Amino acid sequence: MSSLATTTTLAEAAAPLDGRRPMSPLDGHHPVAPLLERIRAGRDFGANVYSTLDVLRVLYNRILRVSPDTVDDPERDRFLLSKGHAVAGYYAVLAAKGFIPLAWLDDQGGPTSRLGDHPDRLLVPGVEIGSGSLGHGLGLGVGTALGLRAQDLLDPRVYVLLGDAELDEGSNHEAIAYAGVTGLANLTAIVVDNSSATHGWPGGVAARFTVNGWTAATVDGRDQEALHRALTGHDNHRPHVVVAVVDSGE
Repeated sequence: MSSLATTTTLAEAAAPLDGRRPMSPLDGHHPVAPLLERIRAGRDFGANVYSTLDVLRVLYNRILRVSPDTVDDPERDRFLLSKGHAVAGYYAVLAAKGFIPLAWLDDQGGPTSRLGDHPDRLLVPGVEIGSGSLGHGLGLGVGTALGLRAQDLLDPRVYVLLGDAELDEGSNHEAIAYAGVTGLANLTAIVVDNSSATHGWPGGVAARFTVNGWTAATVDGRDQEALHRALTGHDNHRPHVVVAVVDSGE
């Protein structure tokens, strides 16, 4: 499994994490800011783009066992972006990690660009699913985790990033319930909670999962050390969820 070790951090994220609260992605000195500026090209991003950046950096710098050389390796970890409309930050991180050329960022959304306003697994190396219509990512993650288990691939882990508003979709309720009852221990969901859900859940987001047999951790979505602890806190017996709380509207 050594060939699938978490990829070495690149220059944009080379400094070791020291537990301090990271700079805002809106800060021009934030490590991914130059890459986001290349994508933005004078356009305005919604706050939802910035809400995912710290989760993505922890995943790709410290958690995921996948690299540009192992994107087709059966033993790789899988990352599924269900929150597809927040794709700009995802593209920036993929470019920083070497999955896609930096030059692709300059024409994001262009008529001949591979980088659409939602990710496409057939066009973008390292992308596992095409997403955009909210509510499908977790179900696809459950199916992926089941497929790995059926093939006796027990080391790869599946990570799904979604927003709290997606949990209003019935398809997610079914995915949560099914993963819990079947004990999909190789599945981690990360919910970016910006208080945008219409219906919510008694006891908060995590309670929606724990009532169905998941383990859960709720942390500050900007605290990279807390995110790392939460993402590595699964017990290898049950599916795990990390609720990353950010400011309302992000």
